Amino acid sequence: MYQEERMLHILAYLKNHQRINIEDICQLFDVSRDTARRDLVRMEEQNSIIRTRGGALLPSSEMVIPSYQDRLNTVSLEKKSIGKVAASLINDRDRVILDSSTTVQACAEFLDAKGCTIITNSINQADILSDKEDITIHLLGGQLHTQHRYVYGSAAIERLSHYFVQRAFIGIGGISAKGLTSVSDEEGMIKHKMMQQADIVIILADQSKFGRELFYKFADLSEIDLIITDRAPTPEMAELLKQHEIEVHIANQPILKEMSL
Repeated sequence: MYQEERMLHILAYLKNHQRINIEDICQLFDVSRDTARRDLVRMEEQNSIIRTRGGALLPSSEMVIPSYQDRLNTVSLEKKSIGKVAASLINDRDRVILDSSTTVQACAEFLDAKGCTIITNSINQADILSDKEDITIHLLGGQLHTQHRYVYGSAAIERLSHYFVQRAFIGIGGISAKGLTSVSDEEGMIKHKMMQQADIVIILADQSKFGRELFYKFADLSEIDLIITDRAPTPEMAELLKQHEIEVHIANQPILKEMSL
């Protein structure tokens, strides 16, 4: 693949994910780190990107948050595999919180446990679960974000404070040494409240979320119990997660019994 072709693909990736790192480029295009750096240098010279330590992001004016439907249309096999593993950790009669992310929606789609009680702020998640037998659904009330199809605001957060569950499954915009981030404070605040109401917090994140920092920090790494992802984190990220005693499960690998929380 010529450099110009890679640059177009890198730009398309950035428009979906906002950030890319050197490792991503090497793996996506089977090139060396030096080649990946040269691509980013040239793109910066063309004012297409902003280079960061170890990668690049779009200029803020270029950052576009896709609508929920757009994100749903691009749900990858990786996200589906993450969701399938997450669903396998839900036992019969569990009390569970599911947030509004598309990766967590994959969990809802694969859920086959019976007698569960599900709390969610997502009208999509509630609709999917309504077709399943023997599931009790609590859809939070509050202000509806029509583009991204979730409920948020003080009423939803207050209602959440009355629920106590075994597990919360949370999607994220980014994870780094600074913590978990989302695209907005309204989304981040309700995610954090969901985490506070659960005995076990399980983060669902494909590899593009690692090393990524978005607008609003909503939680520290110390608040996470388990991350389910599609690819092993970098050695630096793996060490960081280990320091915070966070278990990591790769979706295409067998689940260890002791990890079945």
